[in-house]
Amino acid sequence: MRYLLCFCISFVPVLAMSAEPATPAHPIAIVIHGGAGTITRKDMTPGMEAQYRAGLKQALETGYAVLKNGGRSLDAVQAAIRVMEDNPLFNAGKGAVFAHNGKNEMDAAIMDGATLKAGAVAGVEHIKNPIDLARLVMDKTPHVLLVGEGAEEFASSQGMTLMPASYFYTQHRWDELQKALKEEAVGPGASAEQYPGTTARGFGTVGAVALDRRGELAAGTSTGGLTNKYYGRVGDSPIIGAGTYANDATCGASGTGTGEYFMRLDLTKSISDLMLYKGMPLAQAADQMVMHELVRLGGMDTGGAIAMDKNGDIAMPFNTEGMYRAYIDTAGHEVVKIYRDE
Repeated sequence: MRYLLCFCISFVPVLAMSAEPATPAHPIAIVIHGGAGTITRKDMTPGMEAQYRAGLKQALETGYAVLKNGGRSLDAVQAAIRVMEDNPLFNAGKGAVFAHNGKNEMDAAIMDGATLKAGAVAGVEHIKNPIDLARLVMDKTPHVLLVGEGAEEFASSQGMTLMPASYFYTQHRWDELQKALKEEAVGPGASAEQYPGTTARGFGTVGAVALDRRGELAAGTSTGGLTNKYYGRVGDSPIIGAGTYANDATCGASGTGTGEYFMRLDLTKSISDLMLYKGMPLAQAADQMVMHELVRLGGMDTGGAIAMDKNGDIAMPFNTEGMYRAYIDTAGHEVVKIYRDE
């Protein structure tokens, strides 16, 4: 009996040592953009540059905090974009540009890379945070995209408060519209009169891509569109595969630029497809679409994109003078950039 007791006691630590080690959490990362376009140092005052960097930093760290606390990539993307929608510096939410008819028409989308579920809204005029409504479309309806009055009626049914048009008014955005209207009036004559919005321009879309501790990717995009766009125009941001896409097997991506080109190329999904079907690494696939295909279709200065793969590798190609962008990588390094030469 004494011998048997000793054997049992000595066997216990052997069992403990053979236990499976705990699986470490997946590394986390987040990348955001605040729009691409003609962004040069000569056009930027030190004070304005500081404000943009601070705005990017706030959005980035808000999203990263969600990931760090174990939150989902979807929630991190939504939180980061919401901060930029509330900042009048960016062309989304509060800072949305004006369409030709003097109204703010906003679009947004969000996509879950784990399930390929997505939600989007387009042409909404009274939604403080369009990214929140896009998330509700994904979570609470069988649909992907709701537009205009229907989207806003759904928002009300979900308890969202519709904002008055005055909330979205900012003087610098109004001045941009007036300048575009004047240019249109002295432009190509009858052509401009027949087709309002011929001087539509601007890139200031915002977006985010995140990777959480589950190894799941998500992407989101929000925009006010183009200054002086024809009312009712919808760009690439709420079009899944064009301006927004996420797939855990490949990458998450968000675009910024002239949406008509992004839609023709199905740009963000094309990045994913190049990875999936041609075996391209993220950086090569993103560069192929933004620096080659996008340029070939419309010339330079058409936009950029942010993308992240399942390993947390990040790509941020753009063919414009600059792109507001920032990231925190899997090593925890934080980077904020604006100009091309950074």
